Parts: sequence; structure tokens; C-alpha cells
Amino acid sequence: MLSNIRIVLVETSHPGNIGAVARAMKNMCLTELYLVKPKIFPSADATSRASGADDLLAAAVVCDSIQEAIADCEIIIGASARSRTITVPDESPRVCAERLAVAAQDKKVAILFGRENSGLKNHELDLCQTLLAIPSNADYSSLNLAAAVQVVSYELLVASGQATTTKVEKREAPLATSAQMESFYEHLYQALDEIGFINPEKSTSIMRRLRRVYHRAALDTKELDILRGILKKSTAVLHKKYD
Repeated sequence: MLSNIRIVLVETSHPGNIGAVARAMKNMCLTELYLVKPKIFPSADATSRASGADDLLAAAVVCDSIQEAIADCEIIIGASARSRTITVPDESPRVCAERLAVAAQDKKVAILFGRENSGLKNHELDLCQTLLAIPSNADYSSLNLAAAVQVVSYELLVASGQATTTKVEKREAPLATSAQMESFYEHLYQALDEIGFINPEKSTSIMRRLRRVYHRAALDTKELDILRGILKKSTAVLHKKYD
């Protein structure tokens, strides 16, 4: 289960934080570290703060975008401490870990952690099915990046011991990956534009809400194929009508 969970750090400013995250992960038996556009990496500071978790740093995958880092993952979770204008399902680390103890047995999971000073941006959270929020002091809720990863990693390690006693849901087809979902959203936007449903001034808001609908549905690849078939047929009928 833990081998299917990757920690994704987005545009980390301080290399020491990358090393501290690697140490936190190795403490809790996590091995998959992905870095999206780190400011400085590799770095002696990262190696020093890793305190023996050099192997995780050496194996870390550096990516140019979040989409690249999560392309083969079926479950995407974003860590966020800020309230958002659009309601997104959120979970505590414990609840999230208990859910992943089942889901991550046969599905790839990415947990995104944003920039030290500003976290994840709204369009980046659009890639996530759920948010993960760590309960803390309302008057002082700022957590160091490595501390946040440590809390989440701990809960994942504890929950992983329960996985063997939990029945795994059997699906007819595998869940759609992030890359497959992004391709579907592009197709959906094109179809909505062709039928005149999209208003350019409101398209971002509408697409964001539609993403939430499909994230909640947790589509598998066969369901995605059906939806894309419907979109293709609908636009073909429209074109035939006006030809």
C-alpha cells in the first residue's frame, strides 16, 4: 500500500525542506518522492537535512509540471490549510489515511504539498479529488512543510497496518488516470463550446464545478470511454444538422 503513495512537492523554495521531507518519509516507510520545479536541487543542504535518507533524494523524480508528476495516478489529494471559494471535499490526515489503506492497495496515489509561503494555487487544486487539512491551532495554523509531511506520513503508516483486514473493492475496470481525466476535460470543454453552452466569461467556473462532479464519481476507464463516446456522438449529430 505505501509503495503506491507518492509525495509530490511543488516549487519548494528551500532545499533543506526537501531533505527534511525525505527524512520524514523514510521514517514512515514511504519511498516515492516527486519534485515539481524545485528552486535548488540537488543540494548539500538537502542531503544534510535528510540525515541518512540520501537514497530517497537520489531516487527523487524531478518534473516540469504537476501534470507530469501525477499523470499515472488514479487518486490525487491536495494538502491545503486555506479555505477556498469553491467547496471541495476535505479530510483529516487520519480519515484520508484510512481510506487510502484500502484504495492504495491497487491504485497509485499522489499527495500534493504546495509552496512554503503560499501552498497550492486554485488551478492546481482543480487536479485533486479531495483536500487534506491538518487540524491545528486556529490562531497559529502555519506548519513547516516537513512537519506537515511527517503528520500525513505517520497516519499513512498507522493505517497501512489495517489494510490486510479490509476488503478491497473490486472494479470492472481500473480507475482513470490523471492524464486520462485531463484529456476528457479538454474533450468536454470542446463539446460544450460547440453546442454553445460555454460562456467565455464563466467557462473557468463552470469547468471547475464539472471537475468536482466527475472527481466525486471516481470514473473508471470504461465509464470514461462511454462519456467520451456520448460527447463524440453529440457533436457529430450537431455538425450533421447544420451541414
